[in-house]
Amino acid sequence: MYSHDLFSGISPEDIRRIVRIEHSDPHSVLGAHPATIDGLQGMIIRAFHPDAVKAECLLEDQPIPMEMPGPSGLFCCFAPGAKPPLAYRISFEFRNRDGWVTEGPYRFLPTLGDLDLHFVGEGKHYQLYEKLGAHPQEINGVKGVSFAVWAPAAKRVSLIGEFNDWDGRLYPMRSMGSSGIWELFVPGLEPGQLYKYEIKTQKGELRIKTDPFGFAMELRPATASRVWDLDAYQWSDREWLEGRKHRNAYSSPMTIYEVHLGSWLRFPNEGNRWATYREIAPALAEHVRAYGFTHVEFMPVMEHPFDASWGYQVTGYFAPTSRFGTPHDFMYLVDTLHQNGIGVILDWVPAHFPKDDFSLRLFDGTALYEHADPRQAEHKDWGTLIFNYGRNEVKNFLVSNALFWLDKYHVDGLRVDAVASMLYLDYSKNEGEWVPNRFGGNENLEAIEFLKEFNEVVYRHYPGCFTVAEESTAWTGVTTPTHLGGLGFGFKWDMGWMHDTLQYFSKESIHRSFHHNDLTFSMMYAYSENFILPLSHDEVVYGKGSLLRKIPGDDWQKFANLRLLLAYMYTHPGKKLLIAGSELGTWNEWSHESSLERDLLQYPVHNQISKFVTDLGKLYLSDSALWKWDQKPKGFSWIDCNDHLSSVISFLRWGPDGFLVCLFNFTPVVRHNYRVGVPEPGEYDEIVNSDSRHYGGSDVGNDGLIHTETIPHHGREQSLNLTLPPLGCLILRKK
Repeated sequence: MYSHDLFSGISPEDIRRIVRIEHSDPHSVLGAHPATIDGLQGMIIRAFHPDAVKAECLLEDQPIPMEMPGPSGLFCCFAPGAKPPLAYRISFEFRNRDGWVTEGPYRFLPTLGDLDLHFVGEGKHYQLYEKLGAHPQEINGVKGVSFAVWAPAAKRVSLIGEFNDWDGRLYPMRSMGSSGIWELFVPGLEPGQLYKYEIKTQKGELRIKTDPFGFAMELRPATASRVWDLDAYQWSDREWLEGRKHRNAYSSPMTIYEVHLGSWLRFPNEGNRWATYREIAPALAEHVRAYGFTHVEFMPVMEHPFDASWGYQVTGYFAPTSRFGTPHDFMYLVDTLHQNGIGVILDWVPAHFPKDDFSLRLFDGTALYEHADPRQAEHKDWGTLIFNYGRNEVKNFLVSNALFWLDKYHVDGLRVDAVASMLYLDYSKNEGEWVPNRFGGNENLEAIEFLKEFNEVVYRHYPGCFTVAEESTAWTGVTTPTHLGGLGFGFKWDMGWMHDTLQYFSKESIHRSFHHNDLTFSMMYAYSENFILPLSHDEVVYGKGSLLRKIPGDDWQKFANLRLLLAYMYTHPGKKLLIAGSELGTWNEWSHESSLERDLLQYPVHNQISKFVTDLGKLYLSDSALWKWDQKPKGFSWIDCNDHLSSVISFLRWGPDGFLVCLFNFTPVVRHNYRVGVPEPGEYDEIVNSDSRHYGGSDVGNDGLIHTETIPHHGREQSLNLTLPPLGCLILRKK
């Protein structure tokens, strides 16, 4: 008697769209709906499975036969006296007599509210990762997983996974109107299950996509997202986080150890497998502390399909790569480092993304995350696509992604890769291959505004955290606050220092006097930005050679020069970054398929370099003159920057507790009776001599203690008469 009334209030077009799997609001037809039939109040329950021949509604485990009064696969029943919210399951039976029992996913209210949708439209939902993606939660006492994805041009979006045999006909999602978001809560699902989205475009094409907000992914080459409960991990770094809030990064020591997780620790006896996050954690913490590094910077940990991209071509912006374990395992790594007093910086890539079709490219059949105009859309050098920063939702995606790593993973800093490529519309493009901005210039105004917003939000929401720009041009104000017209980064890599310094050290010592300016020029602009001095992976890969191999001369000169280079970096104003392996003096350039060459320490010359870096690290941490006033001109003064004939430079580093005298001889010639003016009379300790026999040097020096003489020099009343070791550095401290 109910057949006709079971479709009451439902138009024939609604029914046709359900059957064609094209309904943008399947909840309005399917699920449980209050109704009065023949004077009886109750609930109409509708379910759809195109392959089923029979169905029952299990209401409190009591079966109610369901009718199929209309199109094949659309089943209905009436439960008199039932009231919302109604818990039920549907049991489907197929022609081969197999069955499938499923919770009803169409009986729940939306998981996003009007305020969420408003902020999404404005591009200001900075905790968007709390709403989009897959979230285990409980609704009306029912445990399950809510899913939400942005696909505004889609004709239909379906949730597919191992829980529904990857069948896009079974769990179509609900459109949240003009926001472009589709959502669905599926009861009974648990963390660990794999899923994707099946998107039907306006042209009728089906696209299978990974969740842009997926918190975990399968190991490549598989590409499914994995449901994960990020909040289930129990952190133990509260003391670190509390201290971080009050830490001033500019006036604190910062020596950064750059690590690629896939090549820092491998197990040759086990097929050269990667170490897991949990295996790496204690070993890395011990190693970093031994050398006096304050931070670890990880090359991108976000999921990526191609090992040789080193993580810089991201397909899972919210997922730590599954190569080394689960999201909780990566949390354990960060937690371990924090408990050992070590900060964590992540490389972050908002400049571009790869063209892999399972990811962001043409996500809903349109250029959603990228530009539609090919002149704006592609980095041809890298074969990647450029984010459309002019779109609010895209900016929101990226800013919320940055905050996600600071929030959920307790990360302390983000180093933004390839900032120069973001700032300029004509970056690496020829005439006719780019579109000028609205003023006719080559500045990417939308990207600039995005970077400003990103920096503002990071510093507002996470005191003590910081951002770093890898920016290689003469753009001014990279680390100037946004309210003063700058981009708002905390630090900038000093690419000029890196280029000039490595170019200088690549010269035979006999030619260095003609390139003296390469050493001294950096102080002309040292206080124009807040700089980090990088000796990074980019300089020791693809045939460029390791730091050791860049240096000319015999083996003794190479190692002496390497000690000299590292001492120069540690004493120069600015924070420091060193690629893993340089502390061992590796001969081989860095490779993503290698492992840290720990076996080198069995050889004295490498053990001596390791000892030198260890002692440099201890000195750096213990003497505030090397870092307290890094960003202030009063923290540095030249003694003599003009002795190009001898290829010697000398300077003072100042701090609130005193000063250090730093001298560098860039030739293998011993400089006897070398006089330098110093600020105060007295005795000076030779606290570092890079030519010490303990470090593999020739042991030329000054017997550890030098007395000043009242002989004016370098504009000072007092001076020291020194012997400068060959290719050596001296660091002196007044007793």
